Amino acid sequence: MKIRKNALAGIALAATATLGLAACGAGAATAPSSSAAAGGAVSGEITVYNAQHESLTKEWVDAFTAETGIKVTMRQGSDTEMSNQIIQEGQASPADVFLTENSPAMAQVENAGLFADVDKATVDQVPAEFRPSTNKWTGIAARSTVLVYDKAKLSEGQLPKSMLDLANPEWKGKWAASPSGADFQAIVASLLELKGEAATEAWLQGMKENFKAYKGNSTAMKAVNAGEVDAALIYHYYYYGDQAKTGENSKNVTPYYFKNQDPGAFVSVSGGGVLNSSKNAAAAQAFVKFITGKKGQEVLQKGTSFEYAIASGVPANEKLVPLAELQAPTVDPAKLNSAKVTELMTKAGLL
Repeated sequence: MKIRKNALAGIALAATATLGLAACGAGAATAPSSSAAAGGAVSGEITVYNAQHESLTKEWVDAFTAETGIKVTMRQGSDTEMSNQIIQEGQASPADVFLTENSPAMAQVENAGLFADVDKATVDQVPAEFRPSTNKWTGIAARSTVLVYDKAKLSEGQLPKSMLDLANPEWKGKWAASPSGADFQAIVASLLELKGEAATEAWLQGMKENFKAYKGNSTAMKAVNAGEVDAALIYHYYYYGDQAKTGENSKNVTPYYFKNQDPGAFVSVSGGGVLNSSKNAAAAQAFVKFITGKKGQEVLQKGTSFEYAIASGVPANEKLVPLAELQAPTVDPAKLNSAKVTELMTKAGLL
């Protein structure tokens, strides 16, 4: 699986960030104001700025093209890179669709006024808890926060009752995280939304005293597996993905779910949205509808991404803990404040 290595710290620099992407425009088979929901065949081509796992999105693209004949060009990057690129390009962006791993980058583009409304038929496929209240974009998949721990060193009874307990002195030097990654910063963004700025700042200060920093969630999990540290705060699919392969980086660890609406039970929503500057809005809307539809969600259910299917009534991969059992807190993805997270993490010395 591709791991996000770029920090959201660059979000505040969106106006100047650049990837040097080629300005490849999408096909203009339909007018920007047209909608896939209005009926009639869609055709042509679209460009997707993709910050999801490349292999997962390729599965979606291949299935969509096979069904519709619409050509899809992918431009790959991180959540932060792509959101910054879209904001820099503005109405001149060649992107038709933006896909992310986490919600904060979607909220950033939404706040810049660059998303078109998602077609109602698509919105209706996605339960309200997995999309922003604004409906300017939609959830396409999800991942759960977990604490993976060394089962030889810790019993479940010794684990923290809340993610907030990781800031307590007894956890000094015992846990790991990847603070520079978009994944971890989404978790902090949910903490900020749930508990407020003062509580988040205090937790980050405690984290700074207690944790060990690693570059990437897989690296943090490997450290637990190797006995370097007792536990790591990551997303669930790193564990399940490794288990589905050789299991060599996870054989000594097991995931722990905080539940009880704890901030550590946060479920991060991956997003998909149509840019209002799209030259082929009908095809762009059709693509987002497809990946949130039954066939698109079955790619999650039956594939190797181990992210949660969230739409069209498709259940998650059978190896995962069912979403209904996670007892996740309610967080509006549209309200995840990445700029404030960057500020607070920088102040705490974590970035």
